[in-house]
Amino acid sequence: MLDICLLGTGGMMPLPYRWLTSMMARYNGQSILIDCGEGTQIAMKEKGWSPKPIDVICFTHFHADHISGLPGMLLTMGNAERAEPLLLVGPKGLSRVVASLRVIAPELPFVIDTLELTEAEHTICFDGFKIEAFRVNHNVPCYGYSICVERTGKFQVERALSLGIEKRYWNRLQKGEIIRTGEGELTPEMVLGPARKGLRVTYCTDTRPVESIVKHAMNADLFICEGMYGEPDKKIKAKENKHMTFYEAAELARRAGARRLWLTHYSPSLNRPEEYLPQARKIFPATQTCKDGKTIELIFEDEEEAR
Repeated sequence: MLDICLLGTGGMMPLPYRWLTSMMARYNGQSILIDCGEGTQIAMKEKGWSPKPIDVICFTHFHADHISGLPGMLLTMGNAERAEPLLLVGPKGLSRVVASLRVIAPELPFVIDTLELTEAEHTICFDGFKIEAFRVNHNVPCYGYSICVERTGKFQVERALSLGIEKRYWNRLQKGEIIRTGEGELTPEMVLGPARKGLRVTYCTDTRPVESIVKHAMNADLFICEGMYGEPDKKIKAKENKHMTFYEAAELARRAGARRLWLTHYSPSLNRPEEYLPQARKIFPATQTCKDGKTIELIFEDEEEAR
C-alpha cells in the first residue's frame, strides 16, 4: 500500500491554521517528501511521521514557500543520527541553491546527492516504484511529480509446473530476475501473467494548465493539484501569476480521468476553500478541498475489491 499525507496546504506564506504545501509518501519502508517550505517539520510532527527515514526530497521549484524549510529539516535528520545518503531532486540550479541554504546547516553526518532536472521529462527508478518528473508552466523552472508503483502479473503456478521449473526458482522469477541454468535461461515472462494495475499519485503546484499535467495524471488514483484561487473573479490574477483556479484544476482532473482530486496551495486570502467546492464539483465530482494532515491509504485495485 501507498500512504499519502498532505502535510500542508498553504501557498506563499504559512498561517496559524495552514502550513505551506508539502506532501509525504510512504511505500514499502521508503519515504518521499515533495517540497519543504517553512513549517514542514511542524506539520510532520503534528502528523506523527518522522523525517529520519526520508529517502528522497523532490522540489517543484525554488520559491521560498517550497524550499525554505530544508536547512532545518536537514539538521533534524542529522540530530536523529541519520547515516544513510539523502537524494534531493529539483530543477537545474539545485546544487547551487542547496549549497547556499547549507551555510546554516554545514555539518551533517550523511551524504547529500543532488539530481538536477534539465529535460521536459525524467524518470527516477527505485526499489519497487519510480518517480516521474515533468515540466510545468510557472514563472521560474518548475516540475510536477508522479509516484508510480508498478505491479507485475500474478505468478502462474500451473504454467511453472507444466514447464518443469523447479520451485527453488519461483520466488526469484516472481521478483523479475532472469535465471541462467545449465539447461538454459528462465525469464519472468515464462511464469507471470499480464501486468496488473499499479498505483499512481500525481502532484503539481505553481503552474498554469498544461498538457504535460493531463498526460502524467492520466488515470491517477490521486491527483493533487494547486487551487490557488477559488473565487471566480480571480482567473485573470491566476493567469498573471501563473497559478490555477479550482475550476482549471478540476478540468485537468476530468480530462485525465483521475480517480480523485485534492486541491491544495491556497492563497492566504482564501480562508474557506470549501465555499467554492460545489462549483468545482460540477466539473469534476470527485474534487476535495483539503486541510493540513489529510491522509489516504492507497491499495491495489484487486485488494480493494477483496475487502
